[in-house]
Amino acid sequence: MTGDEERIRELIERWAEAVHAGDLERVLNDHADDIVMYDVPPPYEGVHGIEAYKETWPGFFQWQAQGASFEMETLDVTAGSDVAFAHALLRCGTPGELAANPDYRLRLTLGLRKEDGRWVVAHEHHSFPLGDERAAEEEVRQVHERWYAGTAAKDLDGMMTAIDDDVVSYEHEAPLEYVGVDEVRKVCARGLDVPGDVSFDVPDLKILVREDLAVAWGLNRVRVAGEDGQVSEIWSRGTRVFERRDGAWMMTHQHLSFPLDQATGAVRTDLRPSPPR
Repeated sequence: MTGDEERIRELIERWAEAVHAGDLERVLNDHADDIVMYDVPPPYEGVHGIEAYKETWPGFFQWQAQGASFEMETLDVTAGSDVAFAHALLRCGTPGELAANPDYRLRLTLGLRKEDGRWVVAHEHHSFPLGDERAAEEEVRQVHERWYAGTAAKDLDGMMTAIDDDVVSYEHEAPLEYVGVDEVRKVCARGLDVPGDVSFDVPDLKILVREDLAVAWGLNRVRVAGEDGQVSEIWSRGTRVFERRDGAWMMTHQHLSFPLDQATGAVRTDLRPSPPR
């Protein structure tokens, strides 16, 4: 390995460590003012310039704070006299995502040039492989599993981590729509603010994934075990839409409903699913 290749390797390793630490200042070091980055999320034409590049990182750091990994696994560097490139694979995902798909890796390509005797990154290209829909379905299922556990623990903060800031939710109760994570949080808080134990699950959950969009649907079951020992159980219908952003699945829309008795106009909260055949 040449001296330039060794210096570039050290530069990239410092950058990866800074990303993992959420240290924005160090992430920006050794990057050209006119950098162009093709990132996993849009815009598809990439981000151009160091200020635009800088703005892409806070959201990623917020997702990474959930316990996600960003670890260099392989790195190859080829350097000429004033131009170089490198390619790498990184373990990038939450513990649940990596447990569901241990081989899932972020792919990274870097283009570098020498300016005034020092190497700087002029281009970055990040991507995940498409087509592993079974792994993506498992990731969305894990989001639901975390909601089930969060409901049982009455962990409101944990339940909100996979809900997008701009979510639009059609809830069981008025008004017609709830817009934004803060409004959805209030609904969830009311649901948890009951004496006794609360559980929520979707036993027949179905999930359909295409690239960075997913739809999940099924019958919601909510059970409340009161302090007096009485147990109530209510079923309703639910559809949820997710978008993968910065590697994490975020719910952007939810539609919940109870059936309506057209003869009486009454909401039917007493219905139960038919037993499996």
